[in-house]
Amino acid sequence: MLRFDANLTWLFQEKPFLDRFAAAANAGFTGIEILFPYDHPPSEIRAALQSNGQELVLINAPPGDFAAGERGLAAIPGRERNFRQTFAKALEYAESLDCKRIHIMSGITSDWDQKEADRTFLTNLEYALHKTENSEFTILIEPINVRDFPGYYLTSVEQADRILQELSHPALKIQFDWYHAQITGGDLVRRTEKFFSKIGHFQVAGVPDRAEPDSGEVYFPFLFHLVDSLHYDGWIGCEYRPKGRTEDGLGWLAKTSYA
Repeated sequence: MLRFDANLTWLFQEKPFLDRFAAAANAGFTGIEILFPYDHPPSEIRAALQSNGQELVLINAPPGDFAAGERGLAAIPGRERNFRQTFAKALEYAESLDCKRIHIMSGITSDWDQKEADRTFLTNLEYALHKTENSEFTILIEPINVRDFPGYYLTSVEQADRILQELSHPALKIQFDWYHAQITGGDLVRRTEKFFSKIGHFQVAGVPDRAEPDSGEVYFPFLFHLVDSLHYDGWIGCEYRPKGRTEDGLGWLAKTSYA
């Protein structure tokens, strides 16, 4: 049985952040993911989760200066110290909130030598895996399309798979966002099947406008049934930009057999 979680950075934005947990619960979501929870102390987030009977599924490590255009630090040469500081912050929140998945963003590396960026990314991932050794944490890396993030280092599932092969660590998994994967390569069914054993989290959004996954060029019910048939036991994150009020656009989920 598939489980869908609400990304509260994207959904229910018409409400103050801490009110979004109750709104998500009222819509039937028992799982929550948050891009960057760091503007609120863990105690506030934990209280909101507990009040609504929810689990925090996923957070991102801090991306650096997002307002200045930074989209992660892990593949940026010379920023290793900053990466370790931001990962420590992510680990502090994840431990406090009993969140088992941390997504590490690679960053914009178009101004850097790509071999050097590659070495930096591998080194920082090894550090994160070492810091979470013998724990239940999963470290996730997500390919992101360069239309949304020009110059981003990690862009394809195939590139992520190469990194997994090189590091060969059971706690390192791919965060497979069908939206990004469709824009970068398509062939979603075959690629989902091929890399399924290495995927630790799925995300969904309509293509090409990143709105509700009930229109556009991808027929998501087929993909939902595919991963269900493959016995996927994780979560599918609803990381999309609602066209209007979040509640008004949840008809797509109600129509699935998993609502």
